[in-house]
Amino acid sequence: MRFACLMLMAGALVAQGEHGSTDSLMEGFRKLADERRALVKDERLPVTWEEREGTWFCLFNDSQGKAEVSCADGSRAERKGGMGKESLKLESKSGFKDWSGFRSWDEKHSVSIEKGKTVSLGDWKAEAPEGWIWDKRIQWSKNSRFFQITRVRDVSEREVHYVRSSPKDSLQPEHFINRYPKAGDELRDRVPVIFRIDGKKIEVDPKMIENPYSISKVHWLDENRLRLEFIERGFGKYRLLELNVETGATRVVAEEVDEKFIHVFDKCGWWSLAGGKILWRSERDGWSHLYLIDEKSGERKQLTKGKWVVRGINQVKGDEVIFSLSGYHADQDPYQKHWATLNWRSGKMMMLTEGDGTHDLQWSPDGSSYVDRWSRPDHPPVHELRRKADGKLIAELSRASSKDAINPERFVTKDREGRYDIHGLIWKPVGFDPAKKYPVVENIYAGPHGAFVPKDWRSWHGHISEMAASGFVVVKLDGRGTNYRGKEFQQFAYKNLKDSGFPDRKKWISEAAESRPWMDLERVGLYGGSAGGQSTLAALLWHPEFYQAGAADCGCHDNRMDKIWWNEQWMDWPLDESYAANSNTEHVKLLKGKLFLSVGEVDTNVDPSSTMQVVDALIRADKDFEFHHVPNGRHGVGESSYMRRKRIEFFQRAFGGGLTR
Repeated sequence: MRFACLMLMAGALVAQGEHGSTDSLMEGFRKLADERRALVKDERLPVTWEEREGTWFCLFNDSQGKAEVSCADGSRAERKGGMGKESLKLESKSGFKDWSGFRSWDEKHSVSIEKGKTVSLGDWKAEAPEGWIWDKRIQWSKNSRFFQITRVRDVSEREVHYVRSSPKDSLQPEHFINRYPKAGDELRDRVPVIFRIDGKKIEVDPKMIENPYSISKVHWLDENRLRLEFIERGFGKYRLLELNVETGATRVVAEEVDEKFIHVFDKCGWWSLAGGKILWRSERDGWSHLYLIDEKSGERKQLTKGKWVVRGINQVKGDEVIFSLSGYHADQDPYQKHWATLNWRSGKMMMLTEGDGTHDLQWSPDGSSYVDRWSRPDHPPVHELRRKADGKLIAELSRASSKDAINPERFVTKDREGRYDIHGLIWKPVGFDPAKKYPVVENIYAGPHGAFVPKDWRSWHGHISEMAASGFVVVKLDGRGTNYRGKEFQQFAYKNLKDSGFPDRKKWISEAAESRPWMDLERVGLYGGSAGGQSTLAALLWHPEFYQAGAADCGCHDNRMDKIWWNEQWMDWPLDESYAANSNTEHVKLLKGKLFLSVGEVDTNVDPSSTMQVVDALIRADKDFEFHHVPNGRHGVGESSYMRRKRIEFFQRAFGGGLTR
């Protein structure tokens, strides 16, 4: 055959096209990963807890043996007993109640629904309007005088049809259907309607729920008030509404409005507090922060403020909020996650973490103490026992050794306009020789919903480490248009997904190479899946002067072909010319580099036809490319062992046999 099965070339594992080489390659990677992990002790300490005579002890095993540390004074002793109680899991529920059923709370009334068209109670009936049906779920007010039912627009949802060519338990192919609304599709709108037991109908003011993407979290506040959450289609409005069923009046309790988009599912939320107050999360000042709202007057007080972001609400209990945040420390990587508490009555905020890294907490069962594990990609984990009352250190439990550890390098430079710091990592290839030059491969995922460069310690970075072990310099960074750096930074992606931060990426890689001459900028490629697959092909179409090869797996190459919620969140609704402008499929004639495409035949996350239409367009444009349509493959099939090998081989072919120069 043309290539040997597995070779060691310049210190790198080289997988090439002999039959059956996948297992050998993966075994080589597993051995290398085990060697890397063996270099660092005490990477992670699973802890349990035990209370004795009013004092809690933290129990764990580390490289020195079994240990217990007092949460009172930090004293350490050898643990002789078994393991204790599990760590406390924090909860941040909003607290609204679920559906109560057809029968009223006092059991005197029962609602009937006939064929979805007629709702009746006693001697009265109400027909659903033309084109609508009644949902089967009923929610009664506590005084049993009113009930809420949902009116549903009776439209058919889009169905994507699949043929599983190679079922495991059948010779013949199988057909199945996936309900899958796509961007621009008509939705089955769900609108709450209230009936009094005598048949009087009360409805939410239609002007306040125009063009809904969703109306949800419908629940009774008390006997006369119904609360609901409204998200406008296109994600330009998010409202918390209240309907008074006695007066019929609808009012806005709180709302967010933006001309581009509101990242509702990550940056919004509300929690009911004592005294008629609401904890409200908003990005209205340009940064994700917490506000206190009086639910009657609507008066708003900002509780957190600054050029940093609230990342998540982990617990709301009594007067206290426990939350995660990033960007708080100006001298640290702005993506590193920290933790804090907030007293919403006084507005006092207290940091629970301080080490220069990303933090993960494990709580004692009574919530009085916690173990803080913090690390960075270039700093092995430190485990600290801390006191919740003041965030102070009780004892350092362990500090993972870093002797001989192999770390990626952190690199920071400015974005295309010199306004923002762009953060990323560089992995050197196995057998690295600074006198040689190595091809550069970027692992890309530029979805606006998150940030994707690792911020914690890992001895082995999965497919990234595999690529580095195969002879490549691997880079990963978060460019403009991604999350956690403020609204303006993220909203650069609005109707602009094809940008994927590429001007920032090219500048970052080029400036990194200025002080690293072993990075060969004449051989630059990239790979990614899903939105990363979309970005990969976009790089070859719009930036061929920089990226010469790309491996795109399961890409959403035209946002009109993909799921409604993700795509309309960034591309807006109604659909306009920006969808075509951002489509890879409509611009394949621009392809100049080497392209590797893959997709699973039963991918139910991104319609496989999105990739197949790219294939069709490439053939019609007479473009050369490699394509793998994987039987039984689901979303992310490119990360299967076989396809990871094929991807490595693709880049080894694209950038030359021995890789180094």
